[in-house]
Amino acid sequence: MSKLRVSSFSVSIDGLGAGPGQTLDQPLGVGGMSLHGWVFGTRTFQEMHGGGAGGTTGPDDDFAARGFQNIGAWIMGRNMFGPIRGPWPDHAWEGWWGPNPPYHTPVFVLTNHPRPPLVMEGGTTFHFVTDGIRAALERARGAAGGKDIRLGGGVSTIRQYLTEGLVDEVHLAIAPVLLGAGENLLGGLDLVKLGYSCTEHQTTPNAMHVVLARAKTG
Repeated sequence: MSKLRVSSFSVSIDGLGAGPGQTLDQPLGVGGMSLHGWVFGTRTFQEMHGGGAGGTTGPDDDFAARGFQNIGAWIMGRNMFGPIRGPWPDHAWEGWWGPNPPYHTPVFVLTNHPRPPLVMEGGTTFHFVTDGIRAALERARGAAGGKDIRLGGGVSTIRQYLTEGLVDEVHLAIAPVLLGAGENLLGGLDLVKLGYSCTEHQTTPNAMHVVLARAKTG
């Protein structure tokens, strides 16, 4: 069966995955952009976001590239899709990424408010799921064609899937920054009880990469 994976999710030293006050100008909250300094210069990021040839190689790039391997679908929370809250006022908002988002697969967006599917360039179609995290996962598995599913942010979305024991693997990039306030990714979660253990870790000048995997049961 395909795996549900969290990949390249950046957190601060104080465990925060986003800063406070997400807005159109601050999509990751105040200070949140500083969490991702490790990935911006990598070859993988440059290629996927239109930077052309170039970019750094090495462990940071290796982890970034791994996050896109064998992915057949994505799941993300509405906060990752955009800053709009409540009922959709219209369908003008089409995400942060322009006409050709970097996903190139079906993307299932968790929301409480229905919206028709949004077809973008490059093979990305956003599907808006209103009946919960398990329904989104079931639809993503059906769309992934046996490949893995990547679970994007935000923090609340990942915590919901972790709490239910639905995530098979988590790659965290711990950035050498403090935010002080924002959204805590792992606070209050007993990862040991949920079956997770550290299976890999590597430190670079830009981040400490940690991979957590959930033991198979049954």
